[in-house]
Amino acid sequence: MTAITESDAAAGLPPRPPLSTRILRLIRRHPTAVGGFVVLIIMSLLSIFAFWLTADPLRINPIVRLKAPGEVSPLGPIGPFGTDFLGRDLFARVIHGGQISLVVGLSVAAVATIVGLTIGLIAGYIRWLDAIVMRIMDGLMAIPGILVAIALVALAGASITNVIIAITIPEVPRVVRLVRAVVLTIREQPYIEAAVVSGVSLPRIMLKHLLPNAVAPLIVQATYVFASAVVFEAILSFLGAGTPPEIPSWGNIMAEGRTYFQIAPWIIFFPGAFLAVTVLAVNVLGDGLRDSLDPRIAKRMR
Repeated sequence: MTAITESDAAAGLPPRPPLSTRILRLIRRHPTAVGGFVVLIIMSLLSIFAFWLTADPLRINPIVRLKAPGEVSPLGPIGPFGTDFLGRDLFARVIHGGQISLVVGLSVAAVATIVGLTIGLIAGYIRWLDAIVMRIMDGLMAIPGILVAIALVALAGASITNVIIAITIPEVPRVVRLVRAVVLTIREQPYIEAAVVSGVSLPRIMLKHLLPNAVAPLIVQATYVFASAVVFEAILSFLGAGTPPEIPSWGNIMAEGRTYFQIAPWIIFFPGAFLAVTVLAVNVLGDGLRDSLDPRIAKRMR
């Protein structure tokens, strides 16, 4: 049965379909986005409950070093992902490594989005400040982000906090340019001019009129920043400029296993597969959000 609320009945609106119908409709319209969201939720749950689902990722057991997945050892069956060159359980290390990637991705996406949104709103609306801010952003974008991150980590030291800061700085200009472009198309609208003439303060104009129009593209951009941050963290860790070696991360695991790739390829395969699946899930989720938040695309898919 369809649920009809009092407000819908009073406004003469058609009855709202049940929740199950709306979920099936969402899956039918955006199957890849829903699939990416489900995969991301599974990865997050595995990482959150890693301490309860796996053994100690730092426990060394030389007796079972470089054992293939499912192989039988004197101590019993080997885990589903095998062991590394120190006999550590690779399944535990990969699952715990997801914590680092997700924390870095979420932190970079949140900080870059907030900072980029603030700067973009100000630069896009205040004309005289626009040229100054955008030249600074152009200067940051002219330098490859990976070089900026490596330089900052080399100067400040290897830690999760420094990695987050190092990855956030190259991502901020991209968010700034997006928000600025949205503001430039809106600030000349009649309702903005009417708000200015009526004496509405600048912060109120930004929060009430400019910010709502930038939310939809900003959400999509945040998903791409998340995916980019996860890849950046893996690259930095692989090069030895990311998280400390004693902290398991997908980049560290692959860096440690490259020497033994010919005799133990699973050391690189499993963290690489988890990295690829996570980034793919975030990207398809971003594509689905873009399609659902764009009114022109959403109208064609109805």
